[in-house]
Amino acid sequence: MSSEILAVLKPYLSFFHPVTMWILLVVALYAMYLGVQVRRTRLADGDIKKELVKSRFAIRHHQIGSILLALMVMGAIGGITMTYLNSGKIVIGPHLFAGLGMVGLISNSAALVPFMQKHDWVRSIHISLNLILLGLFGWQAVTGVQIVQKIVSQMMKNGAA
Repeated sequence: MSSEILAVLKPYLSFFHPVTMWILLVVALYAMYLGVQVRRTRLADGDIKKELVKSRFAIRHHQIGSILLALMVMGAIGGITMTYLNSGKIVIGPHLFAGLGMVGLISNSAALVPFMQKHDWVRSIHISLNLILLGLFGWQAVTGVQIVQKIVSQMMKNGAA
């Protein structure tokens, strides 16, 4: 890619990662809702269970989880790449470590899925990993806003110069 094109796109690309991550936070909360409905369906009896099964919560949870896994990994790569393009270095700090931890948590959570049908304890680990992931995700959202504020103030300072 030529440096002229990169220079034109750079201000817009800087916001791709944060916007994507905020969307993914909402998607993660939706995946959690679906997971709760899957559990509710599994524990229900009789006609209630028949009604819940019609909503196909398990299939939707699995599909949304797969999309979330792929986009979170790509979003992390994109965030690290944009940091490097903007500053010429990778900023080593809590936001990076927590983001990498999130990638590790979601990939391990997804890796447990084939084993959840036979072992309840695996399902418990899956749920625990995802709750930790959501906690980290919320914290990442807050620290990400702080980083975006720094980027915007830097852009304003450079634009005023």
